[in-house]
Amino acid sequence: MFDWTSLIRDFVTLLVVIDPVGTVPVYLFAVQSVPTRLHRNFAIRAVVISTLVLLVFLVGGQYLLETLGLRLGSFQIAGGIVLFLFAMTMIFGVSKPAREIEEAERDHLAGAVFPLAMPSIASPGAMLAIVVLTDNNTETVGEQAITAAMLIVVLLLTLVILLAANVVYKVIGNTGVSVISRVMGIVLATIAVDSILGGFDALGVLEVSPPALDSPLAKVAPD
Repeated sequence: MFDWTSLIRDFVTLLVVIDPVGTVPVYLFAVQSVPTRLHRNFAIRAVVISTLVLLVFLVGGQYLLETLGLRLGSFQIAGGIVLFLFAMTMIFGVSKPAREIEEAERDHLAGAVFPLAMPSIASPGAMLAIVVLTDNNTETVGEQAITAAMLIVVLLLTLVILLAANVVYKVIGNTGVSVISRVMGIVLATIAVDSILGGFDALGVLEVSPPALDSPLAKVAPD
């Protein structure tokens, strides 16, 4: 029987860290020099590349950590700190789309791989989240497959938004994208703090009271 609450929380986590709407301005910048007839293929290529990158992290990310002798609890704390800093830039700093567009302009690169596939869609936060959500020690193969399916659903949603990017951008504008990115930043900051607390609990440093609902980023069993 499915734990729908956990599934919804995992889906929201992936939706927040991938941020499909926040990718729209990056996409519009990247296709400026691309013929209109190729925009569809451009968006598909970017989503396919980001999907492959995230699936590689889903399958092999934890094995890499174990090979290096790193505990997932430590990775959870470090990842929570990174996610929190990333969330702070979304809330108080330059918005995600504006920052990535500026980076693309500086490097004079506009393509499906950079900055659209990476780091806009397959962001460091997304890579981290997918590793934590598919912990081999606590998640069965079936549960990991469900997480992979939800990841693909989020990426398909991203593709749909990119294909309709011109319409979406006209509707919400720069202000709408900025507001949505900051709201998602607040949600992500909360998830990051929960991840840090879960990491301390997993390492036995602190005894953290369980939340009313299980957190998708606090599923690590103590070593």
